[in-house]
Amino acid sequence: MKIGTPKEVSAGEARVAMTPDSALQLQKLGYECVVESGAGVAAGFADALYREAGVEVVKTAAALWKAADIITKVRPPNATEAKRLTDEKLLISFFYPAQNTEQMELLAGKGASVIAMDMVPRISRAQKMDALSSMANIAGYRAVIEAGNNFGRFFTGQITAAGKVPPAKVLVVGAGVAGLAAIGTATSLGAITYAFDAPRSGRADRIHGCGICVS
Repeated sequence: MKIGTPKEVSAGEARVAMTPDSALQLQKLGYECVVESGAGVAAGFADALYREAGVEVVKTAAALWKAADIITKVRPPNATEAKRLTDEKLLISFFYPAQNTEQMELLAGKGASVIAMDMVPRISRAQKMDALSSMANIAGYRAVIEAGNNFGRFFTGQITAAGKVPPAKVLVVGAGVAGLAAIGTATSLGAITYAFDAPRSGRADRIHGCGICVS
């Protein structure tokens, strides 16, 4: 059975659903792996790296969808990709079924099978498949890095020959997965960090656990 990953077609999407490392793990489980040429380039994985990992690289998306039994993607399929799904194929991707009712009906009519990664429950047994939390964690980290890049001075306090530079003050709005990642990143960079969230059970305790002021 072949697991295939096409190039993401959404504008600005740099992620790829299969890396050379994950392909090696899948092959150990007995699967064959195939990717569309250029699928991993934006994420830093050249075709040569996939070939070194034993992955078949095909030239076109059409060839990929034809060859693979299981399709792995990051974004939901567009109209063209949805038409390529059949009752013999399985799609694993973010899908957002509540927002994609028309596409749900289309794929149901074709008998196609879809595993929506955004619908995986946040429970201990499913933690390894919690793709939403892993992406939110990265987003929270990256938000602070981008903020620091545009801030213009240090996040941490500095004592220089020209005088003392006070630490930056950072306010994180929301303390979900992304917010907690942002709090941790800002704190580790030396900023005085504040957090704000609506009253929720246990949320304030998580923020206080990071040693952060909360309101």
